[in-house]
Amino acid sequence: MARTNWNGKASTLEDDATMSAPTETATLGMGCFWGPDALFGAMDGVVRTRVGYAGGTDPTPSYGSLGDHTEVVQLEYDPEALSFDDVLEAFWANHDWASSAPKRQYRSVVLAHDDRQYETAVRQRTAVEERAGTSAATEVERLEGLTRAEEYHQKYELRSTPVAGDELADRYGDGFVDSTVVARLNGFVAGYGEPDHRDELLAELDLPPTVASELRRRF
Repeated sequence: MARTNWNGKASTLEDDATMSAPTETATLGMGCFWGPDALFGAMDGVVRTRVGYAGGTDPTPSYGSLGDHTEVVQLEYDPEALSFDDVLEAFWANHDWASSAPKRQYRSVVLAHDDRQYETAVRQRTAVEERAGTSAATEVERLEGLTRAEEYHQKYELRSTPVAGDELADRYGDGFVDSTVVARLNGFVAGYGEPDHRDELLAELDLPPTVASELRRRF
């Protein structure tokens, strides 16, 4: 892992290596999208994350007017490091898939990008139901499109970290949401990831002392 200078540009630590590498994409509904964004952002093999609205018919959903859409996290991952099965294992383990959500906005859903993902999700859902002895409320559908959520929802945990969130958003600019490092930090400040991975990332980044201190406080 090469050391990267903190120069305010979008390319940092892992980003140069992963931006051009082939990735696969998964789109999942697991309740409020802030938590899943952090969960997957901290996961090794995940390259970038974003949150948005999908699974409905309204052509222009927004947070204030979702219509029949669902809050989802969309993640791009390195298929040499993670499989779609691996992604779904984290999906089942980190939300209540057995109970119907009070609103369609928060439902459990896998939005498949292709036939392989669809078949894998159905197979895993059946296996989960058999192990638990109960039916899953999770729906498996084809992804028809994603409307990206408003910027204040993107990397919410990191944006909500005083000093660090504002500094990182300012320095990354348009590359903030798609940065691998920002995804990791967003997950780490939410409590996900291994302590040694958090320490390693901070050691590799040339951060201003105030930013590093605030991140360590949240870790």
